[in-house]
Amino acid sequence: MAGCLWPCVTGVVAGSGAGHRKGGLFRSKPRTPPEVVQHVVELVTYILEHKQEGSGGGKRDTKLEHRMTELSKSIKEMKVILYGNGEEDPCDQACKQLTKEFFMKNVDLFRQLVVCLPHLDLETQKDVTQVIANLQRQKVDSRLVASEYLEANSDLLDILMSRYILESQHFRSFFDYIQFPDFNIQSDVFKTFKELMTRHKSTVAEFFSKNYDWFFAEFNSKLILSASNYFIRRQAIQLLRDILLERSNAAVMARYVSSKEHLIILMNLLRDQSKAIQVEAFHVFKLFVVNKEKPSEITCILHANRNKLLRFLKDFSCVDKEDKKFEADKARVISEILTLAMKSSS
Repeated sequence: MAGCLWPCVTGVVAGSGAGHRKGGLFRSKPRTPPEVVQHVVELVTYILEHKQEGSGGGKRDTKLEHRMTELSKSIKEMKVILYGNGEEDPCDQACKQLTKEFFMKNVDLFRQLVVCLPHLDLETQKDVTQVIANLQRQKVDSRLVASEYLEANSDLLDILMSRYILESQHFRSFFDYIQFPDFNIQSDVFKTFKELMTRHKSTVAEFFSKNYDWFFAEFNSKLILSASNYFIRRQAIQLLRDILLERSNAAVMARYVSSKEHLIILMNLLRDQSKAIQVEAFHVFKLFVVNKEKPSEITCILHANRNKLLRFLKDFSCVDKEDKKFEADKARVISEILTLAMKSSS
């Protein structure tokens, strides 16, 4: 095909005509669309595996950096196949080949790229977006394979939407919307807020790693301390417990229960007029007490208030007095506080 930028069949060799490039005989021929897709799959797989393993204690991973650079180049390679290079138009057959390979069931590259997006630099993220946008329009055997793929994998839209909202400056507005006086609107906003903070666990964990300070400052001041609405306060404390107990948020919980400011908030909530809020607060308060890595300032506060806490806990009961789990948790908290007292006296 005249003007075809990429080889449409694997047998094409560089050398003459449209395939000839400056650099002559020794220039390597470009990868075919299936080869490009396969290369991207290998790179993304490697990056995701090694990102999940961590950074190796802060040690620079040059091999990972190299693959990140290679991935950026390969995504641009895809982009050129689909859009052309400004001098030559894209080849229809090459576009179809790329689309077909991209959405192969055994490849599932779309999902891998969505998961990998947070690890890519801004320029590569833009290139991925352009590639995906173009693929939505590509037909293979008169079928919009991208649409068929998304229909079968609609959860990816949820992940993308959640990531977009969490990274948007508009997300902060939720704390104000929840204060809206109309209860029905207030309730709907909080349900959406809770969904965003609990549905996509890895995305939320990454959000907290970047936004911990301002998020909990807003959460405490607008949803727990100043909220006059009983419903919002109780739901907020329940959500706080869910966030902290989620395994993927282990780093968040460790940081939260090491804060004396947060401990003081929870201890004051234990004295709330509402029994239901007291119980919800207890489920978060116990995390401070049973934490094996308690900072000294947390230990000091608990020790200084041990007598008041023990008196309170002695008669403290759940709404459901037959709740064995609650009673077991309460017994453990009492035991931990008594242990602190014994350590102090020894």
